[in-house]
Parts: sequence; C-alpha cells; structure tokens
Amino acid sequence: MKMIPLFDKIIVKEIKTKESKTKSGIILPTSVKEQPTKAKVVSIGLGGMLDGNEIEMQLKKGDIVLFHKYSASEFYFDSEEYMVLRQVDVLCKIEENE
Repeated sequence: MKMIPLFDKIIVKEIKTKESKTKSGIILPTSVKEQPTKAKVVSIGLGGMLDGNEIEMQLKKGDIVLFHKYSASEFYFDSEEYMVLRQVDVLCKIEENE
C-alpha cells in the first residue's frame, strides 16, 4: 500500500528535534515551544484549482519544509505517524548550503 494525496495536499513525516534548556537549566520539551514544525515530504498530490487558478506543485518528495503544526492533520499509516496539509500552508522549504 502507498499513500497518494489528492489535489494540492502533501504528506509529511515530522523531523523530531532535541529538547532545549533555558538559561536556568529548565528543560523545555519541543511540544511546549511555539515554533514551526520541520518535516520531510513523503508524498505530494498532482495540484488542483484554487479560486479558479491552477495550483502548480512547488514541492517534491524528499524536500524538508517548515509549517505550523496546527495547519496539519495527524494520522497513522502502517504504525507510523504522518501529517497531511495543503501546500499553501507550508511556510518555507529548507535547502542545504552548497
């Protein structure tokens, strides 16, 4: 089985980040901090229409992206956690320095 998102949807898998400490030594779990979620694109849709305009997909499988976690819907597939969101909800794509 494989997951195929429809229209302008993408499926991502979150890249977990390490916990951080405050100056006083209190450990803050990543779930407490309000920051964008970093994830790897697992699958993309073919695009679609939005307000009468065709949406061209700007992302591809393997891209690393940032988005607000609240804009995604979490689900499990083959005992693994994934998220689905619209391409427009992606804040940015992260590229390695060359």
